[in-house]
Amino acid sequence: MTDQVQNKPKLEIRIVPTTPLQQNTSLIWSIDTKEGVFVDPGGDIEKLMGAAEQFGVKIVGVWLTHGHMDHAGAAAAVKERTGCEIIGPHKDDQWLLDEIESSGRRYGITDGKNVTPDRYLEDGDELELDGVKFGVAHTPGHTPGHVVIYNESGALAFVGDVLFQGSIGRTDFPRGNHQQLIDSITSKLWPLGKDIRFVPGHGPMSTFGHERQSNPFVADAVTGYAGAEKQAASEIDQKLSKRYS
Repeated sequence: MTDQVQNKPKLEIRIVPTTPLQQNTSLIWSIDTKEGVFVDPGGDIEKLMGAAEQFGVKIVGVWLTHGHMDHAGAAAAVKERTGCEIIGPHKDDQWLLDEIESSGRRYGITDGKNVTPDRYLEDGDELELDGVKFGVAHTPGHTPGHVVIYNESGALAFVGDVLFQGSIGRTDFPRGNHQQLIDSITSKLWPLGKDIRFVPGHGPMSTFGHERQSNPFVADAVTGYAGAEKQAASEIDQKLSKRYS
C-alpha cells in the first residue's frame, strides 16, 4: 500500500496462515514506525508473535472482521502479550466471541480464548495505521456482525469470510442469511471498485473485478448488478441533463 502524495510504500503486509483451518491472518505494519496490527488472528499465538518479531513489528492493535473462533481465537492472547487494543467486529457478533473456547474444542483447537473487544465497529467507521486510513463496511450474512476493512487508495480489502476466490461465505451456520450476504457483497463491496484486491479468510487473494466476472454466486451475470448499475447511472445522467439543459 502506498502514500498517494509521495507515491512511496507506507505499509507492508504479510499473510500468516493459522489454525488447522488455515485461516489467513494478516500482519500489516508501517515501514516508517514499525508499528503494526493483526487482522483476524485466529490462533497459533507463538507463530504470530514470531512473525511480528521476524519483521521487527511492534503490535499496536488487533482488527477483527467477525467472531468465529478461527478468526478471533488468538485476539485475547495477542492483547495479553502486547497490551494492544482489540477493535471490531460489529457488536452483533459478541455472542460468537463468547463461544470461541467451546467452538474451538469441536475442531480440536484448544488455545482460543473468549474475548470482548475494546471497541466495536459500525458501518462507516474509520481505522488508521500511521496515517493510512481504512474504511469499515458492515457486511452481515455470514455472521450478523461481520465487517469488511478496506483501504481504497491502496486498493486492498480484508473481507473475512464474506467473499472468496470463486465462492462466498457459508450461511448455514447459526444466524447466517444467504440473501443478506449477497446483498452485502453487491451493495457494500462492488461499489468500492473492480480493482480492489482482497484478502479472504481462507485461500488465495483475488479482485472484486475478477469475482464480478466469474464467481458463480455473485458474478454480475448472476446478480444483475451490472444492469442495475448502468440503469442507476443512466437515471443520474438524465436528471443532470434536465437540470442543466
